[in-house]
Amino acid sequence: MSGNTVTHEVTSTARRAATTGRAPFSQSRAARELKLKRSEFDLAVHLGHIRTRPAETGGGRHVDRAEVERLCGQKDFPEALRKRVATVGTREGSAIMEVTAARFTRLARLGLLVPVTFHLNRYRAVVWRYLADELVEFAADAKHAPLLSRPLPEALRGQLDTGLDLRPRNWRGRHLGFLLRQAGDPWERAGVVASLLDPVQISEIVTDPYERSHLSRFRPLPPVHGAPGSPAAHLTERITTAQDLDEIDRLRADLARAVREARTHRPAPRPASRHPDPHPHRDSHRRGDSHPHSARRQRPPASKHRERSQPSEISRRSRGLLGRLFCRAV
Repeated sequence: MSGNTVTHEVTSTARRAATTGRAPFSQSRAARELKLKRSEFDLAVHLGHIRTRPAETGGGRHVDRAEVERLCGQKDFPEALRKRVATVGTREGSAIMEVTAARFTRLARLGLLVPVTFHLNRYRAVVWRYLADELVEFAADAKHAPLLSRPLPEALRGQLDTGLDLRPRNWRGRHLGFLLRQAGDPWERAGVVASLLDPVQISEIVTDPYERSHLSRFRPLPPVHGAPGSPAAHLTERITTAQDLDEIDRLRADLARAVREARTHRPAPRPASRHPDPHPHRDSHRRGDSHPHSARRQRPPASKHRERSQPSEISRRSRGLLGRLFCRAV
């Protein structure tokens, strides 16, 4: 009865929302309403400029109409929102900061400029993109002036000479923050952390196979570039998976803690246990069937049967021999 009541209430709520035109937007519809490209919309969600919520029926996230109305009512819409999510590559970024492309790349490799997204071009080269607003702020900060106009300090040049490139790691850290902001369930948070570790690392931390299976349901899919197994896909996997030992150690510790919290919140589902019948022959007794061992007890062993038959056979042989001797004596 209670189940029918809940179903009726949910159905009534959905009908009222549809009737009054207040049903939430899908993300694709919200992007059109906000006059954004889908890539711009996704970045705005990651940056927290657009609030989303899980869909009541599952299958992704939705945007409330009130949220769309709030953004549409802001000053200079939609140009102001587009400006906040505008990204640039190395060439445009160096022009914004008024430095050469080579210096811009060095600053990014040192981790001073953090990319917000990336893609692979047709030559399978990684194209990093940065928020234009962040580059403007970096260049406007007086303490950064020596980095833009003077030779880099020797210590920084030494790091670059060793091949240091913090762009992938900084992107992973930023992407992790994006995903954690949207994760509301403890298992979702654990899945987000696991998404940056390779399967071997995960299996060492989460040893229970049922928990690993449950955790995999909440792992966000990584960015897709190229067909599975292609060089582009392998390169993307390397970018989206932790590589440095200290980064791996930190994520392993974070995953172990997240799984403990998720396990306390809601244990991973397991198959129903099957208990063996403590009296497997109870029905056979009720039917009057004999116990499988009873026939063995009722039938005498073959060795005893042979022992009883042997004396009679010997007696017959003895009587026959004595009879022949007695006849000869006579």
